[in-house]
Amino acid sequence: MAEKPEPQARPTPLGIYDKPSAEGVTGIEIAALVLTAIWLVGAAAYFLLAGDDPAGTGEGLRFLITMLAVFMPIAMIWVAATAARSSKVMREESQRLQTAIDAIRQAYIAQNQGRNVADEPSVARKLDEIAAATRKTETALATFQSRREQAPAQQPAAQPQPAGGDQPTLALGTSAEDIAPPLATEDFIRALNFPETAEDEEGFAALRKAMRDRETSKLVQAAQDILTLLSQDGIYMDDLRPDRARPEVWRQFAQGARGRAVAPLGGVRDRSSLALSAGRMKQDPIFRDAAHHFLRRFDQTVSTFAETATDAEISALSDTRTARAFMLLGRVAGTFD
Repeated sequence: MAEKPEPQARPTPLGIYDKPSAEGVTGIEIAALVLTAIWLVGAAAYFLLAGDDPAGTGEGLRFLITMLAVFMPIAMIWVAATAARSSKVMREESQRLQTAIDAIRQAYIAQNQGRNVADEPSVARKLDEIAAATRKTETALATFQSRREQAPAQQPAAQPQPAGGDQPTLALGTSAEDIAPPLATEDFIRALNFPETAEDEEGFAALRKAMRDRETSKLVQAAQDILTLLSQDGIYMDDLRPDRARPEVWRQFAQGARGRAVAPLGGVRDRSSLALSAGRMKQDPIFRDAAHHFLRRFDQTVSTFAETATDAEISALSDTRTARAFMLLGRVAGTFD
């Protein structure tokens, strides 16, 4: 009769799983048998050599005691053997279960790494949408800046010619920035808030006008740089809800007041954003330089803006993304201390 083949390891979706083999007599059973035999031999020798009961105890009680003395230890031996074998089986099953759990964890991690953006939570999708909008804004700003720099080269014929002589001092003529009309206050405020979405035509129109203004374009570029750096840490101005300061406080700041006098301007209370910005200010020199450059540009621009702006216009400016970045970084830099 052919021997029954031993169970082999079988592949599963999570890897190779070793099916427990149906073991026969193990070392535990052999030890139990040896102990049982030793005990039986010892008990038989004791009772056979002990002779009659000198106390005259009844035969019934003698038989009961004999059975207990002989078979109770044997029962305990086999209970211990059964417990030991069960413990061994449990350890083996625990190892197999741990292997299966590790395989499940690895499969889950691999699945999460390869899943599509559409399967991610709504918060992650929101962050991706904001990051995409930021990239589109950066591209648009770069396009506007390049067009502004190329404008004089594209219209050489429109430059005025000197009235007499061959002096080339007026060959370049008056720049478009010098003859352009002043930037409207509404466009200035809208540009500092940046376009809401990629389809915000009015926002992009105001941004183009702001980029044609020399001083405003410097502030817009500095604001764009610092907002991009802040977004790398997950800090977005739309998530901040700072306390609003009165227009009089903004005017005091524009006139050069610092410290406690303008402390209400540091109305950002988001501890996470403050901690992340402060940590990066200390550790990242690029971020620190960009932040200080932005704060200087904002200070200079607001000082000029506040001279002619109304209280309503100053309030509108304070609600822009650029102003919120100033409140956050100004508090981190100690401007309001």
